[in-house]
Amino acid sequence: MGRRTWALMGAALLLTSCGGADGRDGVASTDSGDVRGVVHGDHTVFQGIPYAAPPVGERRWAAPARAERWTGVRDATAPGSPCPQIGTSYSDDRSTDEDCLFLNVTTPSTQGARPVMVWVHGDGSVGAGHHFDARALATQGDVVVVTINYRLGVFGGFGYPGLPGSGAFGLADQRAALDWVRRNAAAFGGDPGNITLFGVSYGASSVAAHLVSPASRGLFDKAVMHSGFALIDLPAEAWYPGLEALPWLAWRDQAEIAGIGQAVAAELGCADLACLRGLPAETLLDHPQVMNIFQPYGYGGDDLPRLPADALADGDFARVPVLAGNARHEHRGIVDIFRGPVAAADYPRLLAAAFGDDADEIVREYPLSAYPSASLAWAQVLTDRVWARPTFRQHELLARHTPVHAFEFADEGATPQGATHSSDIGYLFRDEDLTGDHKGLSDLMIRYWTTFASTGDPNGEGLPAWPPFADGEHVQQLAPGAVTGVDYRAEHRLDFWAGR
Repeated sequence: MGRRTWALMGAALLLTSCGGADGRDGVASTDSGDVRGVVHGDHTVFQGIPYAAPPVGERRWAAPARAERWTGVRDATAPGSPCPQIGTSYSDDRSTDEDCLFLNVTTPSTQGARPVMVWVHGDGSVGAGHHFDARALATQGDVVVVTINYRLGVFGGFGYPGLPGSGAFGLADQRAALDWVRRNAAAFGGDPGNITLFGVSYGASSVAAHLVSPASRGLFDKAVMHSGFALIDLPAEAWYPGLEALPWLAWRDQAEIAGIGQAVAAELGCADLACLRGLPAETLLDHPQVMNIFQPYGYGGDDLPRLPADALADGDFARVPVLAGNARHEHRGIVDIFRGPVAAADYPRLLAAAFGDDADEIVREYPLSAYPSASLAWAQVLTDRVWARPTFRQHELLARHTPVHAFEFADEGATPQGATHSSDIGYLFRDEDLTGDHKGLSDLMIRYWTTFASTGDPNGEGLPAWPPFADGEHVQQLAPGAVTGVDYRAEHRLDFWAGR
């Protein structure tokens, strides 16, 4: 995938003497059976390993169960099916196969127990783990990388009155994958006592959910969040034209989700769960907007007992080291994809719809004359208000109780629009078209991230110093030739946005 694709859109121990993968034929022994991957000289890749039983039939909208054992050596040389999805304007992935709970492992050929990094892809309605090429991350960082599939949209976030786990089946899948990694990391040369959970966008919000969920405690040792939604609300018109204001982008009360699910069931002609479970996946996917309706995670149940914003504010979360941040121009790509060009005449109307009586002050702070286009002005307003303000608040709340290293990805050459939402991910799961200074930044980021996975601190020999956030609200700017602290508060006008 090229950098543009990344912006829009989250192993075998060789020659070991203590089990694990056989360097001669790429075989590893998991607790469900042996798997054979593909040996590539300096790394081995295993794909399509089931970490849970197929969530089909009565298991549709149920907690994931352990994968059944198999005999012989299972072929793990090709990806498993993505979870059901219909594709979007920025992703042509489509699938109707509910047998989709697979993961992929990339491991370098070095010996020793290495840190493990478990990746949760973003979006919530499209995607799959095998889209992320972990070769550079694994080999340059000497880490084992695991990428996962999990249930999406109506299959991952559906709710219904009396249905245990309503709104959180995708979250439960991720937890099952983490449990699988704890049990099986050593078979791939990984250290089961050193697991970093990392994700982008919806996947980063998933990481935040695991941080605050008691059910996920003890399954990971460090957390990384790229452009997450943990504290993000949405003003009206901020995402889609005509979209009303939302109190939270990532979260919805479980009872509300159950009510929405009951209404959708009626529209599908079903009066109970048995009827719904009997419908073909295609019928569910054909329901208008059904993948988007059920994207928010449900809180108020066993999987996610509390609203994450409240849990973070109260310090009720796993005390693990955190590395977190976002992109300098988060909302530019989102405006481009979901709204299209903004006319100058529409700018004051959008501000009034989003911010009401504050619109006049905002237009004085962000005058059209200061930007090349109304689209960029509107995107800057939303980058600062929707992304920067809550991300900074997230850093503050976490740093009260645990080490936090904060970053801003700022490579203006990452996409034609600059450093936009998710454009940093192609620097870790390296895009083949990265060259020159961009590739150099990728090398540096891989070292930072994998050093953090190893020690809980991104600082290492030969790397530019990266102080913790608690040291003067330090945010590390990541740009070619400019890896240093940035005045994030001033850059994103956080004092102006206080209280708005």
